[in-house]
Amino acid sequence: MEIDYEELPDNKILCVDMRSFYASVEAVEHGWDPLEVCLAVVGDKNRSGSVVLAASPALKEKYNIKTGSRLYEIPQKKEIKIVEARMGLYLQRSLEITLLFRDFVPLDAIHVYSIDESWLKLAGTERLYGDKMQVARMIRERIEKEFTLPCSMGIGPNMFLAKVAMDIEGKRKGLVEWSYADVKEKLWPVPVEKCWGIGKRMSRWFKKMGVYTVGDIARLPLEFLEDRFGIMGNQLYYHAWGVDLSKLEGHYNDPRKAIGRGITLFKDYNNEEEIKTVIFDLAEEVGKRARDSNLAGKTVILGIGYSKREKEPGFHLQRTVEAYTNLTSDIYRLALELFAENYQGQAVRKISLALGNLTSSRDLQLNLFTDQSKEIKLARIKDRLENKYGYKALFFGKSLRSGSVRERIKTTIGGHGS
Repeated sequence: MEIDYEELPDNKILCVDMRSFYASVEAVEHGWDPLEVCLAVVGDKNRSGSVVLAASPALKEKYNIKTGSRLYEIPQKKEIKIVEARMGLYLQRSLEITLLFRDFVPLDAIHVYSIDESWLKLAGTERLYGDKMQVARMIRERIEKEFTLPCSMGIGPNMFLAKVAMDIEGKRKGLVEWSYADVKEKLWPVPVEKCWGIGKRMSRWFKKMGVYTVGDIARLPLEFLEDRFGIMGNQLYYHAWGVDLSKLEGHYNDPRKAIGRGITLFKDYNNEEEIKTVIFDLAEEVGKRARDSNLAGKTVILGIGYSKREKEPGFHLQRTVEAYTNLTSDIYRLALELFAENYQGQAVRKISLALGNLTSSRDLQLNLFTDQSKEIKLARIKDRLENKYGYKALFFGKSLRSGSVRERIKTTIGGHGS
């Protein structure tokens, strides 16, 4: 099957990735060159097993230390700098870079993919700034001038090609463009494990089938991929041909879809009661965030990630109820139902919990004489005390149990110090 690319739109998408973002921000803050310094950002300098959250390009190249390495693996060399993560600083810098993008495109043409990566739709900017390569260069120069931070860029007719161009070629060359004409020459030779959107498990499955490159996927029948992977199979097929019809949507005009929190545990949890304690700690945090934002939801999403020594990766499931809520007890109860129905004694290393299907809690009609109304009032009193006097002012007895991670959750942003 051949694709008629003439019928497809060219949305002039730019994908921007801030290289080794945490490490680069720290390098600039300390007066070091982000590309020359050997720098590691870790969660806790005092814990030998602390994970490396970011490594500078020089540290990766000279010592093969990268994201996911452990503190004890870093050689004790004078030239290697080790700093603790400051998530608040990185979030602030990420916001400032996003505001810089607004000087070139409107908000609804910016899709923030992560703290260090965004897509921009450049279509329509030609009259102001010239062609897409000129705009990209201008943005890159502004980032370097105002923040002294390195970045990689990829341009493509759609989000997928822009992202893959940046990943495969842009990280070496700085700024590249891939068009539909480049699909067979540049995209097809890419190994399946290096293609965005293909995880480790899927990559292993492809290799068992004798499928090693994106081009090999493109040569498979569409029906075969759909039978094996469903909707994802359809996406895999068309991505292999460089086709992506998804629309770039800025998050700023969208209502928040979910409030969530996750944590990677310092060790494997094998005790079921300790795992439930962590789920409670997360439910407490998610409920408080929802109440602070005047939001309520009716879908609870629980993610359980097993230890690497387990054969299965874990599960990620959700449950929707009729009534909206933002109460810790409701979130915890639904999460426990999902956990009890699916957990079979495996060692657990990661847990995440989210409240989705959100609406404004101000719009909800509450019965002032129900037990739930009393619970809502108590929750709001507890929230006010915590906001005024700190998280240690008042807490549930469950958070004193073995395995509790409440203090870590309350003193970190995204699992790392602020």
